[in-house]
Amino acid sequence: MTTEIAIETTGLTKRFGSIEVLCDITLRVPTGQTYGLLGPNGSGKTTLIRLVAGLLRPTAGRLTVLGETMPSRRILADIGYMPQTAALYQELTVGENVSFFSRIYGVSSPGRVEEVLELVGLTERADSPVYALSGGMRQRTSMACALVHSPKLLLLDEPTVGVDPPLRVAFWQYFHRLNQEGVTILVSSHVMDEAERCDRLVLLRDGLILAEGSAAELREQAGTSTLEEAFLRHAEAKAELA
Repeated sequence: MTTEIAIETTGLTKRFGSIEVLCDITLRVPTGQTYGLLGPNGSGKTTLIRLVAGLLRPTAGRLTVLGETMPSRRILADIGYMPQTAALYQELTVGENVSFFSRIYGVSSPGRVEEVLELVGLTERADSPVYALSGGMRQRTSMACALVHSPKLLLLDEPTVGVDPPLRVAFWQYFHRLNQEGVTILVSSHVMDEAERCDRLVLLRDGLILAEGSAAELREQAGTSTLEEAFLRHAEAKAELA
């Protein structure tokens, strides 16, 4: 089992003006694991992912990703990022969008575009323009664009919103296969059954860490039988200390 660390933060803080979105976030994400950010809307999940992606600068604290202090351009080719809102070219087809991102990243394998389209279940819609797709299909196209260059670190912000259950299961099976190949995945979610699939989790609320550990450890710490109950118990304990 590797002990190499893919993401490490120490006292990471982010403010937008007078609003503190993340406060004193300290965590370590081992290489080859799926690490989940679990919390309600507004808890800071997206901001943390954007900091890891190098799209934002920290207000305070330290953040290293794949051995580089962020933000850093040197490792951008090693990161795949799927935002909540699909960043796609609406007039281009599904296949053209994925091909465009593959060329940006210098993908040399001629069959890689077809491979990721098959993975996300869009082979038959490769010639469909993005504007004609449903929300779920746009999510799947965005996923293909994030995967096409075989990144070492995959950042997924609510990746399965609008995706049907069978494909969601297929996604998670593929995520675990990527872990076995050494790929690290940082994924945000507010869905409890998805959180259970992560190797480790950090519970976030109002920009603060409530607790960190595996799903089983978090339930045990809180003395509950479900992860949802554990989240509420940890939130109550944090409020009592405040």
